[in-house]
Amino acid sequence: MREPAFLILAVLAQEDLHGYGIVKKVESLSDGEVHLALGTLYGALDRLGDKGLVEVAGEERQGKRLRRYYRLTDSGATALRQEIEGSCGWPAWRGPAWTRGDRRVTRCWRR
Repeated sequence: MREPAFLILAVLAQEDLHGYGIVKKVESLSDGEVHLALGTLYGALDRLGDKGLVEVAGEERQGKRLRRYYRLTDSGATALRQEIEGSCGWPAWRGPAWTRGDRRVTRCWRR
């Protein structure tokens, strides 16, 4: 799994977010090391959606703009958990750190 996809899944494990929210949470989760360009973000969201890992949670109108919120699917949560367990050796029973946006998970995965 590529880094943008992993980080997007990790932040969506915490809450449903719109595009700008995902960008900001990814920056925070990566301690400012990863800055997703919008083209990268929406391309990754399209690919993750095609794989059934994320889905549109809803839309909200903000003035003339439409905000689309995304959520992690059950398949996305499973894929994220498997990626973390495979990279970090942290079995799921050790606790839901990966669902809290725990930076230890990100650091372990990025090694």
